[in-house]
Amino acid sequence: MGRRLRFRGEFTNKVDGKGRVSIPAPFRRVLEKGDPDWTEGLNPNFVIVYGDGRRKFLECYTIEEMEEVEAKISKKKRGSAQRRALELLFLSQSMTTNVDETGRIVIPARLRDKIGLDGTAQFAGTADTFQIWSPEAYDAEVAATEEYLEEQGEDFDPLTLLDDDDDSGEEA
Repeated sequence: MGRRLRFRGEFTNKVDGKGRVSIPAPFRRVLEKGDPDWTEGLNPNFVIVYGDGRRKFLECYTIEEMEEVEAKISKKKRGSAQRRALELLFLSQSMTTNVDETGRIVIPARLRDKIGLDGTAQFAGTADTFQIWSPEAYDAEVAATEEYLEEQGEDFDPLTLLDDDDDSGEEA
């Protein structure tokens, strides 16, 4: 098995009036690799998760990554509150789409409205997934992270966060 490609970096692309936006080229390579049905000449499929009203972004998964999430959901007890919530957020409130021949996708109006996307999209790689933000919401998230780092003190090394086994769910 080859090495796994990851989504890395920040990109800003224009969104036209019909909701079309170019997926950053490095992200397209990861989407191709993460779609088991993709071959040269085809357009890669991927999944946009838009559930969870608390989120100010769209989360995009490769087909393989979403299959891993679905497998974990399937292991939950059928009918349990956890499984129902996960099914709603990741299966019902998601859509499979593909990158067209020009490297673009169409983001439906209701999803653009949900995250306040108008004219420009901010893409952010997060290793296993990538996110699509409005630039204003993304800038606010970056500022909140900077504020968190400032609170940690001048000598704080962010790499120490990797050593922390406390998975309390506290967000930066």
